[in-house]
Amino acid sequence: MVLDPLVAGLVLLAALLHASWNALVKSGSDRQTSMALLGLAGMPVGLLLVLISGPMAQEAWLWLVASTLVHCVYYTGLLKAYRYGDLSQVYPIARGLGPLTVALCSGFVFGEVLAARELTGVGIVSLGIASLAFGGRRTPLENRHALAFAMLTGFSIAAYTIIDARGVRSAGDPIAYIGWLNILEGPWVALYAFATRGRAFAVAARTDWKRGIAGGVIAATGYGIAIWAFSHSGAAHVAALREISVIFAAIIGAVLLREGFGWRRVLAAILVAGGLILMNWKG
Repeated sequence: MVLDPLVAGLVLLAALLHASWNALVKSGSDRQTSMALLGLAGMPVGLLLVLISGPMAQEAWLWLVASTLVHCVYYTGLLKAYRYGDLSQVYPIARGLGPLTVALCSGFVFGEVLAARELTGVGIVSLGIASLAFGGRRTPLENRHALAFAMLTGFSIAAYTIIDARGVRSAGDPIAYIGWLNILEGPWVALYAFATRGRAFAVAARTDWKRGIAGGVIAATGYGIAIWAFSHSGAAHVAALREISVIFAAIIGAVLLREGFGWRRVLAAILVAGGLILMNWKG
């Protein structure tokens, strides 16, 4: 399957948006607060989408609940990964594992059988991910922590990608599904932050609310585009192309966050992105 040019262009936009909100969270003085505000800011976006959309099929609710639970694991893993690793170290590992797992599971879940070209792409992605597991400026212990949480985040990405691809196809109206997902997942990260941080969360929120609102709108828009694409194209192909975000993240990390941009990280990002593009290339 080859993506329609319109779908491909929108998925690339979603990739840029995803890398952007991750950079906002990473660059904030309080990442847990930024993530919590990000979730809350997505709720009004979701409410607007629900109001302008049509009715949603009842069977989609089970997928929505499952996706919300997996997203909670995803956000927790992402915060922990950013505690121990750079954006351009953590982000390609997490984003690379997600579509890799989706591609390997797509034959069972969606009936999308991988061609030889796509299997070659999987191998290139694996090579890129392996190269990112070493090096960096952190201590060896911290690198192991960064790798573990990045992998947890990556497998969470695979899980919610599969769930949301199934859910949006069963919803009837993809806009309604996107809206309800933003409404349901928004409060949980904020509740977790308040439960663990208490008054410190409220104080940090007053100084970081602009970052949170901006990140929330960007995140809701980016993933909303991806979910819409799942309803029009194969999940493995959308997930693969979306991961060109690893290149955007490497550039943002180097230019804006002053992270290292050595040859190993550049090569790894290119390998991950190149392999994922090959998976989606017309055979």
